[in-house]
Amino acid sequence: MFKEGASALSNNVKQVDALNVFPVPDGDTGTNMHLTISSGVEEVKTSNQNHAGEVAKSFSKGLLMGARGNSGVILSQLFRGFSKAVEKKKELTVLDLNEAVEQGVNTAYKAVMKPVEGTILTVAKDAVFQEKTSTEDSPVDWMRSILQHAEFSLQKTPDLLPVLKEVGVVDSGGQGLVYIYKGMLEALLGKTSTQKEESTAPSLEDMVKIEHHQNAQSHLSTDDIKYGYCTEVMVKFEEEKLLANSYDENAFKNELNQLGDSLLVVSDEDLMKIHIHAEYPGEVLTKAQAFGSLIHVKVDNMREQHQALAEPRHDVQQNPNGNVSTEKAPAPYGFVTVSVGDGVEALFRGLGANQVVAGGQTMNPSTEDIVNAINNVNADNIFVLPNNGNVVMAAEQAAEVIGSHIHVIPTKTVPQGLSAMFVFDENSTPLENKDEMEKATKQVKTGQVTYAVRDTMMDGLEIKKGDYMGLAEKEIVASGPTMEKVTMELLSYLVDDDDEIVTLIRGEDVNESAESAISSYMEEAFPNIEIETHEGGQPLYSYIIAVE
Repeated sequence: MFKEGASALSNNVKQVDALNVFPVPDGDTGTNMHLTISSGVEEVKTSNQNHAGEVAKSFSKGLLMGARGNSGVILSQLFRGFSKAVEKKKELTVLDLNEAVEQGVNTAYKAVMKPVEGTILTVAKDAVFQEKTSTEDSPVDWMRSILQHAEFSLQKTPDLLPVLKEVGVVDSGGQGLVYIYKGMLEALLGKTSTQKEESTAPSLEDMVKIEHHQNAQSHLSTDDIKYGYCTEVMVKFEEEKLLANSYDENAFKNELNQLGDSLLVVSDEDLMKIHIHAEYPGEVLTKAQAFGSLIHVKVDNMREQHQALAEPRHDVQQNPNGNVSTEKAPAPYGFVTVSVGDGVEALFRGLGANQVVAGGQTMNPSTEDIVNAINNVNADNIFVLPNNGNVVMAAEQAAEVIGSHIHVIPTKTVPQGLSAMFVFDENSTPLENKDEMEKATKQVKTGQVTYAVRDTMMDGLEIKKGDYMGLAEKEIVASGPTMEKVTMELLSYLVDDDDEIVTLIRGEDVNESAESAISSYMEEAFPNIEIETHEGGQPLYSYIIAVE
């Protein structure tokens, strides 16, 4: 059932992605749910269990660590509750299944700070809390009823969320869950997927491990590392980009081979995965983005890693058992942030970030990505700043996995994250810092300039595909064919007489002419405002704007 549910969703990812309400190039609900549930299925495959509770536990673990975006985290919580309900049961009755799904819904609702009706939560709740289940029901009858109620609830989501009715769509997360339930019913009916079983060839991750062992990096000195950044990226192919840039795997490998070594490229109809040791990872990302959206990016500085391993430990201590401990004493505080763009990363590192997880719009990091970053910080208290509304829940889930010394500041934008780090005081307690950092996020206004991925009408604005859009927090306040004009309109909306500082973080697509026009406008329109401009290098967003 788990496998066929994942397969049904996989076959309909594009349909779910198309239901995203806002026309911005965001994290894509279908893609996030697909990557999340696929992680669960992979965990089940490796567990090789013949015990219902153990299978559910493996599935839940995979979902938990692979969860991406809010929809993926909610999906993982649905099956986390399910797993808890059946963990000691080798076989399941219909009553067991029903109780488990009910507990899954309760767990998911508790995980969301402010549950919103008309979403995947509502569809999950309505599917199971509609009628009583009896011992006379067959698993097929029960699952068919669950699916019917889920489909009925999905059609009602526009009545609960006005924005869905305005755009004329049902909830994307709820639609994803309906596809999963359809696959589960197919499994109970004995109709297994016609998709070929995955090859027994090693996964990208396994191949990466082999490659690292073969390179024997530990025998090198730091100066001998020619290509310093271990770069991994996953790309979701897009039809429009493939029409403009025909994809040939071998030709692309040859092109990337000029940028580094330890190259691996694996692709199927929908996704491409790349691993390479490069000196300029930004060049790799730019070439990869020619074929689609970046949905996962991971860049590690191998020189720093190698140097840390090679450094002698001077803080040797005797532990209570009489053994010698060579671990460095932890720092009192550490920071993990999420961002994209070399310039944005540099801003966070300049404020003290120990680990910067590459991610944000179109490439939400998984819970596991954030857990791994936290584990690379040696500190008594670690603050995590997700800097994206669709990453907050994954960050909170990562904190729950690791322990109480992890403090998530629920920053939803890059400006909020920078403001929060700016007010940190190393002489204050963790709780005092958390309070001040959260206050700082409320004192900055965020603006973003991006482009529309489809035609739509929102808040009285007619938006054409390819037009630039100005977003004030989550509201689209300006749109038009020229980036300069939209940016100016957005600034005019954001800045008022009480503001003192405007910070412009420039994206990778901004040219000198546009930059000059916007600077001239700022000087004329806001003569008493202090203006700072930074090279962010972020894709997709021409400008990220902070107003304080």
